[in-house]
Amino acid sequence: MPLVTTKEMFQKAYDGQYAVGAFNVNNMEIIQGIVDAAKEENAPLILQVSAGARKYAKHVYLVKLVEAALEDTGLPIALHLDHGEDFEVCKSCIDGGFSSVMIDGSKHPFEENIAVTKKVVEYAHARGVVVEAELGRLAGVEDAVKVNAKDATYTDPDQAVEFVERTGVDSLAIAIGTSHGAYKFKGEPSLDFARLEKISKMLPNFPLVLHGASTVLPEFVAKCNEYGGEIPGAQGVPEDMLLRAGKLGVCKINIDTDLRLAMTASIREHFAKHPGDFDPRQYLKPAREAIKSMVKHKVKNVLNCSGRA
Repeated sequence: MPLVTTKEMFQKAYDGQYAVGAFNVNNMEIIQGIVDAAKEENAPLILQVSAGARKYAKHVYLVKLVEAALEDTGLPIALHLDHGEDFEVCKSCIDGGFSSVMIDGSKHPFEENIAVTKKVVEYAHARGVVVEAELGRLAGVEDAVKVNAKDATYTDPDQAVEFVERTGVDSLAIAIGTSHGAYKFKGEPSLDFARLEKISKMLPNFPLVLHGASTVLPEFVAKCNEYGGEIPGAQGVPEDMLLRAGKLGVCKINIDTDLRLAMTASIREHFAKHPGDFDPRQYLKPAREAIKSMVKHKVKNVLNCSGRA
């Protein structure tokens, strides 16, 4: 099966009131853990690559690994560029085999964001590739994305409608209170569901996206803290909030931090128990299984997309 776009995937998710997981990938073990989980759950899947991942693993290696996943599983998989910073990066991924790209012009003024997004959309659509954009800015840190809390802004519903109409974008990442990284809230977790409902009603049948949506599962944080440097005060998005978002037009939920925590927790535990081990296969195999277990949990309990492939 070749790569798919998210068009049909998101339409099914919108109609079924669930979300598709978009998981960030950096190496073979991460990809294997994710796709093994999705195959067992018969779930649709988006594998996404950040600028940092392309720099770390190289574009061609990641594309070939995803092609291997397609051959191995037969699942509908979209390969997506996460947070493309400009037209040239998006063009490189479109030309290099990706089926979906994100142009993140959220750092720009509204009109400039529209202009760069429209340019990417025109190039991508002519080549059968779909485009995600972002309106509003999430706080937090993830790879090259670094936004201070004071610079974060929620998505304006009226601007969202204008933005979609003028750019022709296929999906829109919105800011309603999530943030990148492991530290999402100070105090009680809260998402602006009134804003989400308004945007969804004003953009009917249009797929919305949530970034910064890892739940920061306590079991992995605790294990990281037990076997290595502490991650104090980490707090993710509650699972019930993400389930609710999936019923209100959010068709794609990004997950990266939880992958990092699952892998790191497993590797720290392995070396604490086997300090003399130097065979990468011995510590990467349980790390891959930890990712698989975490992704299966997400698919069933957070995304509600088990059996939807």
